Amino acid sequence: MGIFDFLRKSNPPAGGVSSDKKVAGLAKVVADKRAQTYDRLDAIQSLAAMKSADAAAALLRRFTFSIDPSITDQEEKDLAFRGIVDAGKDAVPPVVEFCLKAEALTWPLKVLREVLDEADCRAELVRLLDRFDTEYARNVEPKQQLIVALGDIKGDDVRIAVERFLEDVNETVRFHAVQTTFSQDNEASVPALVKMLPAEESVRVKNKVAEGLMGRGWTVPAELRDSANQALQDSNGFSVGPDGKLRKGAGYG
Repeated sequence: MGIFDFLRKSNPPAGGVSSDKKVAGLAKVVADKRAQTYDRLDAIQSLAAMKSADAAAALLRRFTFSIDPSITDQEEKDLAFRGIVDAGKDAVPPVVEFCLKAEALTWPLKVLREVLDEADCRAELVRLLDRFDTEYARNVEPKQQLIVALGDIKGDDVRIAVERFLEDVNETVRFHAVQTTFSQDNEASVPALVKMLPAEESVRVKNKVAEGLMGRGWTVPAELRDSANQALQDSNGFSVGPDGKLRKGAGYG
C-alpha cells in the first residue's frame, strides 16, 4: 500500500470528524449526569440514528445513573432503549459486555428480550448467568435479576444453570433461585432442592422449598427424607411423610 493510499484510508470523511470520534464525543455527553438535558437528549437522538453496535454501546451508558425529575430520566432512558433496539442484533455483544459490569440489568435485559427470539434470549441469559459464581459479592443485583428473568423461560439449560445458585451465599439470591427452579416445573430438581435444606439457615427459604414441593406433589427420594425432616423442624410445620410427600402440621416422620 502506497503512502497516498494510507493517507486516504486514515483521513476522516470529508466535511466532518471520523465516525469513531463522533461516537466517542456523543458517548461522553450521554454519560454525563451534569450535562444540560437538551444536550444529552440531542446526543441520545444522534446516537440512536446511527443504529450501530458502537452507538448502542454508547447509549448503554445512559443506564448507569438517574436524574431529577424522574419523568425526564424515564424519557431519556426510553429513547436510549429504543435506539439500542433499533441497532438490532448488532447491539447484543455490547449489551452482554455491559451486563458483566453493570450495577443493575433492568434495561439491558429489556433490550435482549426485545431484540432476540425466545430461544436466543434464553441461551444468552444462561451464558450470562454462567459467568457469575455463588460466592460473596458486594452487589448481587445483576445475578439476582438474571435468575428472576429466567423464571419466565423454561428449559433444561435454565434449570441446570439456576440450581447452582440454590447454594449461593446470599439468602435473597437463594430465595429467587428456589422460585425460578420451581417455575421450570421439572421434578428432576427435587434432589437439588432437598439437598440444600440441611445447610439452609433461612426459614423463609426452607418454607419456600417445602411449599413448592407440597404444592406440586413431588416425592422426596427415600435416602433424603430423614435429613429433610431434620432440616424442616424449624419450618412452618412442614415435614416429609412416609410416602415422601411434603405435608404440613402432621408432625415429624
